[in-house]
Amino acid sequence: MNTTRRRLLQAASAGGAVAGIAGFSALSHLLSPILSGPGDAAAPFSPPTSADIDEPTHLLNRLTFGPRPGDREVLLKMGATAWIDQQLQPEKIDDAWTDARARHFEALDVWPLGELLEYNAKELLDQMTRSKIVRAVHSRRQLQEVMVDFWSDHFNIDPSKGDSKWFKPADDKKVIRAHALGHFRDLVKASALSPSMLWYLDGRLNRRASEHEKPNENYGRELLELHTLGINGGYSQQDVMEAARCLTGWTVRARENSKFAVGKVSFDSDLHDHGAKTVLGTAIPANAGAADLDQLLDIVCNHPSTARHIALKLCRRFIDDQPPEDAVTTVAKAFTDSSGHIPQTLRALFSTNAFRTARGGKIKRPFHFVISTLRATAARTDAGPVLQDYLLRMGHAPFQYPTPDGYPEEAQPWMATLLWRWKFALEFTSQNLKGTRFDPTNLEKCAGGPTPLAAHLLGRKPTDQETTALAAAPNPLALLAASPAFQTF
Repeated sequence: MNTTRRRLLQAASAGGAVAGIAGFSALSHLLSPILSGPGDAAAPFSPPTSADIDEPTHLLNRLTFGPRPGDREVLLKMGATAWIDQQLQPEKIDDAWTDARARHFEALDVWPLGELLEYNAKELLDQMTRSKIVRAVHSRRQLQEVMVDFWSDHFNIDPSKGDSKWFKPADDKKVIRAHALGHFRDLVKASALSPSMLWYLDGRLNRRASEHEKPNENYGRELLELHTLGINGGYSQQDVMEAARCLTGWTVRARENSKFAVGKVSFDSDLHDHGAKTVLGTAIPANAGAADLDQLLDIVCNHPSTARHIALKLCRRFIDDQPPEDAVTTVAKAFTDSSGHIPQTLRALFSTNAFRTARGGKIKRPFHFVISTLRATAARTDAGPVLQDYLLRMGHAPFQYPTPDGYPEEAQPWMATLLWRWKFALEFTSQNLKGTRFDPTNLEKCAGGPTPLAAHLLGRKPTDQETTALAAAPNPLALLAASPAFQTF
């Protein structure tokens, strides 16, 4: 990393993170080629013409953060099966523009980890948040972004704890993003050995240097309760204790006691419990050392309860808050048969009748709502403090959930955010959000008029009642963005 650039960023944030953010926003006009994105509404596009949500709109609603102008044409040209297959293989999708834009958040590529300590922690949080917003808005690898969001909640880390605030950028990139569409076991192991996770759930404190020392159970409990088997997965307190014993000895170098290789994860045999263990009825022989971790992960990742737990959560995200049992069973079987291969599991989910028919019934979480608004209008944003503040007020600011279970997926916890959603819709469509802009005239022209534009946002032709209300509204776009139909997907 360029030292001069780093020091410049530090100087910009010397008056606090807000000053650093404001400084970035002040330069937005100089970065217009960066802030604009591919697919802006510069050409005519074809909104839906059906009175109900059709299959292309349904796929775009569920597998992306909402359709951009032109996305529908791409899907129709490729065909649903080919388009899904492409989204399940993000490495084959050219996303050069988004990758180039993300590189402007230089702290997210810092290595070794110790260099992150030279950044203001609030600056790191800002860069992570900006990068997440930019990728969600503009990336052509939309299913990957949806799954990054899903796994970020599943393996949630509140980076405000200790050194975790400096290590979370690496966790986001090398754990969540690297394995979001890979194998589940690889994802779990990467998370278990993440410096940020070792800080957040006290894995670094899990040791048994003598027979009188009791292992720290925090991570072992969450591994079973949240990350793998689920709260009703059939494990006991004894299983938690045995899992904690398997995990003893893994440490991460902290800034308070090391000047070199801060953030390095290593196994200390002297702090490990070398005795025999039994987890969920499976014996783990004594003196396996660091291999205890792999044996533990083999047991929990291949357990039937884990398959069901992951299947249920995926079905809640892509089908319904209360998905039908046959869909969960089908997805759990695909998870088991593929040894936790996430793309194959998702392909099975997308093939269920429950997925194909559950259209428009889920409430968008605030982050989804904001991003889908920007995508639908081909907006350009610096993802700065004004936009972030709205997400914070709606209770859905990225990387800021305080407990390990992550932001809830179900609708009920988000119903209290409707007032702020309506306020966002009004301020955004009135062009009052600093750092975020769109061209409403061009958008309507490219859609083919106000009624097709309404169909683009609603995902279907507007009803006669909606058409009448929009014609009488002083700000029809705000009404559309605040409408119940746009709040669902």
